[in-house]
Amino acid sequence: MASKDFQTRIDKMVADGIKIPTPPAIAVRILNAVQKDSPSLKDLAEIISSDPALTAKLLQVANSSFYSLQYEVTSIEKTLTVLGVNALKNIALSFVIAKDMSSQEGSNFDFNYFWRRSITFAVAAELLAKQINHKSDDTFVTALLTDIGVLILHQTMPETYLKVLDKKKVSGEQIHDIETRNLGFNHAEMGAGILERWKLPESIWLPILFHHNPDQAPENHQTASQILEIAGQLSSIYIDSNSGERVRKAHEELKTHFDLSENQIIELVDAVASRSIEILGTFDIDPGDMKPYSQMLQEANEELGRLNLSYEQLIMELKEAKTEADRLAAEVRDANSKLHELVFRDGLTGLYNHRYFQEMVEKEIDRAERYQSTFSLIMFDIDHFKKVNDNYGHPSGDMVLMNIAHVVQNAVRPSDIVARYGGEEFAVILPETNEMGLKIFTERLRRSVEQMATLIDHKELNVTISVGGSWYSPADGKIEKRTIIDAADRALYKSKHAGRNCTTLLSVNSSTDTRPAL
Repeated sequence: MASKDFQTRIDKMVADGIKIPTPPAIAVRILNAVQKDSPSLKDLAEIISSDPALTAKLLQVANSSFYSLQYEVTSIEKTLTVLGVNALKNIALSFVIAKDMSSQEGSNFDFNYFWRRSITFAVAAELLAKQINHKSDDTFVTALLTDIGVLILHQTMPETYLKVLDKKKVSGEQIHDIETRNLGFNHAEMGAGILERWKLPESIWLPILFHHNPDQAPENHQTASQILEIAGQLSSIYIDSNSGERVRKAHEELKTHFDLSENQIIELVDAVASRSIEILGTFDIDPGDMKPYSQMLQEANEELGRLNLSYEQLIMELKEAKTEADRLAAEVRDANSKLHELVFRDGLTGLYNHRYFQEMVEKEIDRAERYQSTFSLIMFDIDHFKKVNDNYGHPSGDMVLMNIAHVVQNAVRPSDIVARYGGEEFAVILPETNEMGLKIFTERLRRSVEQMATLIDHKELNVTISVGGSWYSPADGKIEKRTIIDAADRALYKSKHAGRNCTTLLSVNSSTDTRPAL
């Protein structure tokens, strides 16, 4: 089945402890009610009516120009009779899911932008489906949830996914291409997988899966996937920048795939704005200054007439604006990079901190298992460092710490990770390093520090270190992070009890130590 690969990914995320969102409770009740062999209008009406706010919103939408009913409906039962079970189910699910996933405390994700775009997306898809006589009650909710994978990825891996969003802003590249390259899958696959997991019908999640590549969809879902692709372009006219280019592209797609006339396309593009403004209100989302595209063009032409700008002036201003935008994007990128460094760097030594070290050990274990490679871990601390602080003062102790950090950084490879573990204790992660490589490096490191001198009050101060190391190979079996850290720490403990200024190595699954001769 098409869903097998991405459902496997979702299962792995769950196994790794990542919390995948579950459908809202009332959504589950609605789905269970309509999935019966003979769905009861009464049961569905009772479920919806149990939520007064949901009931009010459904009646508001049913009586809006979106459905253009000939008379007003004043009860859920009457709405069910007029619109049908599936249509009402999908409107209800739209409100329930949007409400449940509309905020996250402390998040810098723009939920208002996300749902404004999703709702405009849904309106565009519904209008286009009606224009081409595509019969489906699922169109609105399918389009509304098309990008829900973006929201889920942000909620499950916020730091990683915000970097993906930043790359999109800076590069202008398609987000699903950036996701695939950085995550191994994209938001369409994630969204489709979650919706299938929530037991939404295939007619909803499968077009979402293929909406970036409609030609690859099963034949009976190609039209729905194509509608989603073009609806996304129509919604972007009003939500994103570069509207003129987006109108041109949507125009070409509508003529090529659905053979719409010029007038039909103009009316459709304008209707997306006018209908979206009404529907956004029912979702309690501010449409901002959204207006039909033809009105935007008219206002732009009037403004150009007032300014009396020449074509050459416009080109120059556009060029300058693009240059400024590129400069600002570069500044943002640099600022984010510096901020990232500050978060994960030790203020005194400039080495990575304990938090970063913990994250990288986990990643290195995963990488070793994925590529069947070996990596090693070193823990070392300064011998009798308390005496240094007591006899020479803490500023002198800080100088020793900084000098050792410098020596270690000069000794490692670019791929190695050096961290200040805490106090006078340090750690080094050595990718692609086996037991023999670890033995050679630990002894070289010990000697480098032994030969180091710190100048204090015109006198040279020499210190030594005790070193513990451990190595891991996937052949040893699956391990947890604390296993290799504990092994290296035990090795360090043995070095200290063996007289200090020496190295001890321990396998992750062995207590036998090997100590190079001094």
